[in-house]
Amino acid sequence: MILKDGKAPKDGNAPRKPAAPAPGTRPTALAFLERLRIRQSDVEQAKYQRYFKTGKGDYAEGDFFMGVRMGEVFTLSKEFVAMELKDIEKLLEEDIHEARAGAVKIMALQAQKKKTPEQRRHELYDLYLRRHDRINNWDLVDLAAGQVVGGWLMDKPRDPLYQLARSRNMWERRTAIVATSAFIREGQLDDTFAIAGILLHDKEDLIHKAVGGWVRDAGRSSRERLLAFLDEHAATMPRTALRYAIEHLGKEQRAYYLGLKNR
Repeated sequence: MILKDGKAPKDGNAPRKPAAPAPGTRPTALAFLERLRIRQSDVEQAKYQRYFKTGKGDYAEGDFFMGVRMGEVFTLSKEFVAMELKDIEKLLEEDIHEARAGAVKIMALQAQKKKTPEQRRHELYDLYLRRHDRINNWDLVDLAAGQVVGGWLMDKPRDPLYQLARSRNMWERRTAIVATSAFIREGQLDDTFAIAGILLHDKEDLIHKAVGGWVRDAGRSSRERLLAFLDEHAATMPRTALRYAIEHLGKEQRAYYLGLKNR
């Protein structure tokens, strides 16, 4: 028995654990939610409320965290990886953050499977962009943008990313840079640096972190490109972006670029 608030009864009778989807059956959003509820923890819920900024005017205002560890959400996502698109969208429509995290994780897992048909990859890409209103936190973007959006655009024109980079929606802007992780893995760095340039003076700190982090990662493939970017922008880029970008440089180089910022 599961109470309406998603918690187990306190009479000492442990709830029966729902079974994983049987082989050959299509896992549903309803079953995924049931599995989430039995993993609810007040302790984890409190941690989320401290970690994510959910206050009035904050980026996660109104986001509801049930209190399920992300490791458990990801384990469930693997069990439910065969979920149909209509049920994935049902999870995206949930107010529960962990349900939406499960949805985007399932999307990422499907997109990166070698046996996934091109038609499904396209459908996942379309679903991600169509329901970006529900992919509305930094962790949700980071879970799937690379595999679903970047993966689909790998052998196609990247114009959609530049449109996202100029969006009024901060999560769409974050998707633009995070999606380039797919290109970075293949040594294709042009779009990462170009989109970073577009977002360089964004007003949002979470965009600064993404810009610096993805520029840093691109620099693993080409230190020369990273240093050229820093030579051009270090003096004027946001300090948070700069600190993330120089994280893997040597002590003297970090001091040099921070010094440019301080002039």
